[in-house]
Amino acid sequence: MNIAIMAQDKKKELMIQFCIAYKGILEKHNLSATNTTGRLVAEATGLPISRAQGGQQQVGARIAYNEIDLLLFFTNPTCNDPVQEQNLLQIERLCDMHNVPYATNLATAEMLILGLARGDLDWREGSGKAAPLY
Repeated sequence: MNIAIMAQDKKKELMIQFCIAYKGILEKHNLSATNTTGRLVAEATGLPISRAQGGQQQVGARIAYNEIDLLLFFTNPTCNDPVQEQNLLQIERLCDMHNVPYATNLATAEMLILGLARGDLDWREGSGKAAPLY
């Protein structure tokens, strides 16, 4: 499973702590991240993380090409930067268009990572990447 990791500045420490806590699950998957977040998480955890030099735009392109199966993007809801808000909206829209599960906060990230460990996201491994219909 290809997992992308991103965090806005005030949430980078939370992302580091999350990755430390769930290292046992994350190490079984291919991880990529935006440059700074990837460096910080890799230094703290020892996890191998490929870093996107193009930042959010490169992660967005990888989502559009179905190269990302899960996105963990910890955001700062008190941020009033219109550029950051537009970038977040673009990433969310791409995830919705391509059925990529994503989390923007710790609670949702924990639900997704535990579901990943249980196999709930195995449908992403198949061709077409469409969600199962129940």
